[in-house]
Amino acid sequence: MPENGENSTPSQLVATARRAYASDITKDVAFRREQLEKLDTMLVTNESVLAEAIKQDLRKPYFEAIITEIEFVRNEIHAILNNFESWAKPQKVSKSLMTLFDSVYLHPEPYGVALIIGAWNYPLMLTLCPMIGAIASGNTIIVKPSELASATSKALAALIPRYLDKDCYQVFLGGPEETKNLIKEKFDYIFYTGSSRIGKLIYLEAAKHLTPVTLELGGKSPLYYDDSADENPAAIMRLVWGKYVNNGQTCVAPDYVLCSKKVQNSLIKQLPQVIEEFYSDDPKTHKDYGRIININHFKRLVKLIEDNKSKIVFGGNYDEQELYIEPTVMANVSPNDSIMQDEIFGPILPIVIMDSVEDAIEFINNGEKPLSLYIFSKNQSIVDKISQKTSSGSICVNDCLIHLSVDSLPFGGVGNSGIGRYRGKFSFETFTHYKSVLHRGYNFILEALGSHRYPPYTPRSLTLMSLLTRKRWF
Repeated sequence: MPENGENSTPSQLVATARRAYASDITKDVAFRREQLEKLDTMLVTNESVLAEAIKQDLRKPYFEAIITEIEFVRNEIHAILNNFESWAKPQKVSKSLMTLFDSVYLHPEPYGVALIIGAWNYPLMLTLCPMIGAIASGNTIIVKPSELASATSKALAALIPRYLDKDCYQVFLGGPEETKNLIKEKFDYIFYTGSSRIGKLIYLEAAKHLTPVTLELGGKSPLYYDDSADENPAAIMRLVWGKYVNNGQTCVAPDYVLCSKKVQNSLIKQLPQVIEEFYSDDPKTHKDYGRIININHFKRLVKLIEDNKSKIVFGGNYDEQELYIEPTVMANVSPNDSIMQDEIFGPILPIVIMDSVEDAIEFINNGEKPLSLYIFSKNQSIVDKISQKTSSGSICVNDCLIHLSVDSLPFGGVGNSGIGRYRGKFSFETFTHYKSVLHRGYNFILEALGSHRYPPYTPRSLTLMSLLTRKRWF
């Protein structure tokens, strides 16, 4: 049979993973720990190799490659290593009088063979973070990195078999056609990160086998900028960083700003100043400013710039040969403009004027539920109103993206922005089936109590059984 990786067919990979799972090797918590520790060693030993691969794919600065990818993944590994053995133990649950002498618990068990499909914008982090949870839960895994981030995908395909068990954890390389064939296989769990369009196709294929899924999608994440946060230098820096880090190619980047005309006028003056402070007056030559992933995404973004050129108040320049798009700000944007129809996923920031917080809430609720929602305000009543009257995967107040660093907070969407969640303990739970178990002995007292359930039924039996099974003692 071909070696694990790009030479194997989907059917061969799944067959290998099923045999490995059937051997029960991944049921051993010590084995899971060993594999997670080896994954951490892989990241440490090959830090420069992985950072260079990420740079080749996105021209991502070394700082961003380390902090938002490699160190992010290592933090996830250690957060799970510190706790997962207790999570893997049977969990006691409450009982009624009827089951008072029984052993009643949840038994955590792996789903089996998991498929993890990563994304290109954070090609290391979005591939390995879900994989960590799946390893800790005891699954065997086929991981499919994004073909668009080809250098990182090839690096993972070369490194993972060197450090992890080759049969339990396999890497599949391929493009859209190969992936279509892959998802037709029967998996026990599918975890996908990417666009809503592809997520729907994966959901359809998973439904054919009734396979549970986690879909980490995206959408237009709004940022409401309240008047109370106006003229705040920290707020402007946080907004600029959150929007333009990784060249705007972040699934939870603030997609657009909602604010009053007063705040818009202030932003028009302050945003260019901070952009130049971060990336100089020529971001194209700055070492810390990345590039668009490929020509197709570049052309899509250029069309948005050209179609909305009259709205540009800063930036708007681009270079096809370098896949470079300048940090761009648009003002007086209408909800009907093309820039507001789909997720931007690039370094373009539209500003839409709203007359009130109520108008902003209505605007947000008229669209699809976002993956993240940002509120910049010093007014707690405004924060509470938006939080309570909107629905989103997450909320971050007075900063951008930083909520992703908290592994005790689950990450996931709602509605069109996704299904399911992960990070830390939530990753373990995502890839775990909690089997309900009741273990009863043959104690004579138990049998005497339980005998009232047997026919022939009598009024006395009904009264006693109602008392024994009752949870409402009031």
